Amino acid sequence: MITTESIQTLITDALPVDEVLVKLDGSHANITVVGELFAELSRVKKQQVVYAPLKAIIASGELHAVSIKTYTPTEWQREKKLAMLS
Repeated sequence: MITTESIQTLITDALPVDEVLVKLDGSHANITVVGELFAELSRVKKQQVVYAPLKAIIASGELHAVSIKTYTPTEWQREKKLAMLS
C-alpha cells in the first residue's frame, strides 16, 4: 500500500528538492514540491519532472490521481505568508 512517506521518498530520491508535502486520500495524492530546480521550467515541464518518479506507482494503479503544485523556495515562502493572512 502506498504511503505519504513512500511518495516523498520517491520524489526526494529522484529530484534535488528542499521540501515535499504529500496529502493522501486513498489512491489520490495532493503533492507540493519546493525546489530551486523549478525556477527556469515551464509549468508543464514542472509537472512532468515531479510526475516522472511516480510513473510506476501510477501505472500499477496504487496511485490513481495526482495533483501537483511546485514552488521555488522564494515562491514557497511567499505562499506560506499569504496562507497565514487568509
